[in-house]
Amino acid sequence: MKIDHAAVYVRDLENAKNFFVRFFQAEAGPLYHNAKTGFRSYFLTFDGGARLELMTRPCLEEKEKGALHLGWSHVAFAAGSRGQVDGLTDLLSRAGYEIVSGPRVTGDGYYESCISGLENILIEITE
Repeated sequence: MKIDHAAVYVRDLENAKNFFVRFFQAEAGPLYHNAKTGFRSYFLTFDGGARLELMTRPCLEEKEKGALHLGWSHVAFAAGSRGQVDGLTDLLSRAGYEIVSGPRVTGDGYYESCISGLENILIEITE
């Protein structure tokens, strides 16, 4: 068995799609819109076939930024090398995204950085 996709709710669907296309080379599928509920979504496909569904609908509730909470924590992207981790981290920093940690070698030996991406979605960038 394999995971087919993960999904995340966002307020600004188009901006979120463009973020992942620009910085993580996602390929966006067509917009799905359910006119009855107001639900809209895009499926994004990444190298290797991993997929992320970006979703929005009216009346979403905010969660407190930076708060520890139960549930999903982050999404991680393998950049390919330490140099690519450094380069993408720098690019995202210059684009105004908060660098939460790194780039660094973690206690369990990963070389990674973590950014607070669009709409405070935590994104790890690993080698």
